[in-house]
Amino acid sequence: MKAATFAAIAALALSAAPTMAVAMTVQEFLTTANRIPRNPTALLRSDARRLMSEINGAFKSVRDDQAAATAAGRRGATCIPAGTKISVSPDMILNRFNAIPAHRRSISVTQAVREWMAEEHPCPA
Repeated sequence: MKAATFAAIAALALSAAPTMAVAMTVQEFLTTANRIPRNPTALLRSDARRLMSEINGAFKSVRDDQAAATAAGRRGATCIPAGTKISVSPDMILNRFNAIPAHRRSISVTQAVREWMAEEHPCPA
């Protein structure tokens, strides 16, 4: 009985594994970005689309965290004005991520974006 239960749990865990998202680190982001050629066809590459999705997800996460903090009456890590559209170019992202010291590049892309936006849009004390 215990073996059957364990087998069922293991099968469930293995079937869910491909759908679990793993946070990309800044180093992984930079390594992937450095492999993408700088030409007009770059946007057609799946790895380029993956990086765009990662950065878009990071910005969404930062905004969602800010909204949750505001709704809970807490001061958030960022205070991006409502309705502000944040536009960043690939060069801005790469420059920012390359400026992160090598020993800190194991942080997630989301954490790097959170720190970036906290500098750009700090909350009043």
